[in-house]
Amino acid sequence: MIIDAHQHFWQYDPTRHSWINDSMNVLKRDFLPDDLITELNQSGVDGSIAVQADQSLEETDFLLNLAEQFDFIKAVVGWIDLRSDNLEADLESYAKSKKLTGFRHVVQDEPDVNFMLGSKFQEGIKILGKLGYTYDILIFPTQLPAAIELVRKFPQQPFVVDHIAKPYIKAGAIDFWRQGIATLSEHDNVWCKVSGLVTEANWNNWQYEDLLPYLDVVFEEFNTDKVMFGSDWPVCLLGGHYRAVKHIIDQYTQDFSSDDQEKIMGLNAMRFYKISE
Repeated sequence: MIIDAHQHFWQYDPTRHSWINDSMNVLKRDFLPDDLITELNQSGVDGSIAVQADQSLEETDFLLNLAEQFDFIKAVVGWIDLRSDNLEADLESYAKSKKLTGFRHVVQDEPDVNFMLGSKFQEGIKILGKLGYTYDILIFPTQLPAAIELVRKFPQQPFVVDHIAKPYIKAGAIDFWRQGIATLSEHDNVWCKVSGLVTEANWNNWQYEDLLPYLDVVFEEFNTDKVMFGSDWPVCLLGGHYRAVKHIIDQYTQDFSSDDQEKIMGLNAMRFYKISE
């Protein structure tokens, strides 16, 4: 089974989706399951994991409702306030939601590079671990040191790095990011999504060769057991259509063994998010 480990849905609202600026006009509309089904079918993808794009419990409920209606949505990574004093009670309300497998916070937008090291946030991570949820790490390279410290403190918590930690591909910067990725990969509980590459490159003029150094680092450090393909649809439309984004990984892994290809394109996501079918 081929699984897209990272995509989004939304009903566009200028206030809730204020991160979509005027340079991103292609994203200023609704993106719903019927829009994605065609892309998945044309690309030979069997299912996907829907990830939060809005920081509200309403967003989590919205994604879970879609997942109940559409079988191809295999899991949901929602949002919850990890710093809330009522976190455990809030999580209990989702106890029966079998497709809710993990949570994410848009840490990249937090001005404090050490946001994840706050005591309340870490208490929230501890509770997630106790209840068996995963956590998606969404950061910029400047936040890698905090991410490294976080995963060290919670060696039993399953973490996955979204968008390979958003390196500055357009600028060609790699050294600081490479060091952080290498250190993160040393931890058995940390996985990585090869997603979001084209949005960190030159949207209108990226080349496959621009992405190669970053892919080389990720696969060298994390190896094929802890890397998973994600499209980041529809955000990827800023830099390319769905098939073009998937083709990047297909091309990079074309000489890999069939077993390794199956891990990257689906099995690893199923293992990490505990998807049975």
